[in-house]
Amino acid sequence: MTEPSTDNPANFSFPKNEKLKNKKLFEQLFTEGKSITAFPIKLLYTKADFDGDIHIKVGVVAPKKKFRSAVKRNRVKRLLREGYRLNKHLVFNNIEGNFAFLFLYLGSKMPNYQEVDKAMKQLLETFLKKQSHEKIDQ
Repeated sequence: MTEPSTDNPANFSFPKNEKLKNKKLFEQLFTEGKSITAFPIKLLYTKADFDGDIHIKVGVVAPKKKFRSAVKRNRVKRLLREGYRLNKHLVFNNIEGNFAFLFLYLGSKMPNYQEVDKAMKQLLETFLKKQSHEKIDQ
């Protein structure tokens, strides 16, 4: 698999093998994962081991408590996935190791794409800064 580049829009994909589906890994994110918040999104992440050449697996969560309607929850999750898909090039080429990401939507009102995109960029840039500092400290 080739790394996504910013010059070809066809490379902004979010294939099935990048989706986080492992239940144990989901639980590990909630128990041992580190977090970064850029309201209205929270990123939980942890180092992980994957088969193949995938570096990041991503999951998204919209709380049922705040969005009772499945239609609204699915809309929020769709916005989160789209925000990640279009901004994943920020981290894809700049990290070492494999990570599992979980994006949690914290807000109580329905977001628009601009809010999600802005928060997603902020989260991914903060993640890169944290990773570069952790790499230096080791």
